[in-house]
Amino acid sequence: MNEFELIAQLTRELPTNAAVHTGPGDDCAVLDLDVPGQQLLFKTDAVVEGIHFEKTTAPERIGRKALARSLSDIAAMAGTPVAAVITLGLPENFQPDSIIQIYAGLNQLARQYGVAIVGGETTTNPGRLLISVALLGRVATGKAVLRTGAQAGDALFVTGELGGSRAGKHLDFTPRLTEARWLADHFPLHAMMDLSDGLAGDLPHLLRASRVGAELLKSAVPISRAARDRARRGDAARSAFAAALTDGEDFELLFTLPSHEAVPLLDAWKTRFPELKLSCIGKIVPGAGLRLRDATGVHPITAHGYVHFS
Repeated sequence: MNEFELIAQLTRELPTNAAVHTGPGDDCAVLDLDVPGQQLLFKTDAVVEGIHFEKTTAPERIGRKALARSLSDIAAMAGTPVAAVITLGLPENFQPDSIIQIYAGLNQLARQYGVAIVGGETTTNPGRLLISVALLGRVATGKAVLRTGAQAGDALFVTGELGGSRAGKHLDFTPRLTEARWLADHFPLHAMMDLSDGLAGDLPHLLRASRVGAELLKSAVPISRAARDRARRGDAARSAFAAALTDGEDFELLFTLPSHEAVPLLDAWKTRFPELKLSCIGKIVPGAGLRLRDATGVHPITAHGYVHFS
C-alpha cells in the first residue's frame, strides 16, 4: 500500500463538524470559525532525516525547509500564514547546538513572513531526526483557491522551473506566497496547488479533484538548468524532461484560469515579477487522465512523481 492508497483508506470515515469548509484532499484544510470575513487555513507537514534532508545538511537549512514546506501549502490556497507549532522528534545522542541552529533557520524564515512560533513538543524518535510543523493561516471568506475548480478549456500555468531540486533548491526554495496572493487578487483562478511530488505526480490530484483531464505541451514545460546539467552528466536514459516531470520538491505554483486570461496574465506577470518565469504548459480538457503533446502526437503520461512507501 503506497502513500495515497493509505490516505484514501484513512480518510474514508473521518469525523467532521460544522466548522469544516474544506477537509482532506487539498493543500490545507479550510475552517470557518465565525471570524467575520475570514476563514482559517490549517496545515501540517514533516521533514525526516534520510528522506527530506541528509545527516550532513546544514542545520539552518533543515529548519528553513521544515517551515517552508507548510508555507508553500498556504500559498497554494492564496492565503497568509499566521502562527505555527513545532514538534521535534530527536534521536538518541542528539547535539543541542545543532537543534538550536535548526531553530535559527526556522525562526529566520518565520520572521520573514510574519509567522509567530507559538509552541510545540519535543519527544524521542529513535534513529533519526524528525521535525513536524503545524501551521495556521487565514484567507478572506470564500477566496481560498481549491483544487476542485479546474474547468475544461482552462489554461494551465506553472511558476519557475522544474526538475533537479536536489541540487539545492529543495532546501532553499522560496514559498510563492506573494505571487499566489497577487494572482488571486488580479485574476479569476479556478484551481491551484503547489508542486511537491513532481508535475506528473501532483497534477493528477488536481485533475481528479476537478473531474477533468489535461494535455501538456512538452516544449512548454520549463526545465531547470540543474536538471539539464544532471542529464548531461548522467545516464542518457534519464532525460531532463523526465526530471521536470518526476523529481519533486520544486514547490512552485500550478494553477488554472480561463484561457482568455492567459495573455493578459503573462503581460502583467512580466511587469510584476520580472525575475520569476511563468509558463503556460498546457490546457484542461474534458474527460480524465494526463496526456502529453509532442512533435509525434498526443500520448498518455505514465510517469509519476515521488510516492512514499512505493
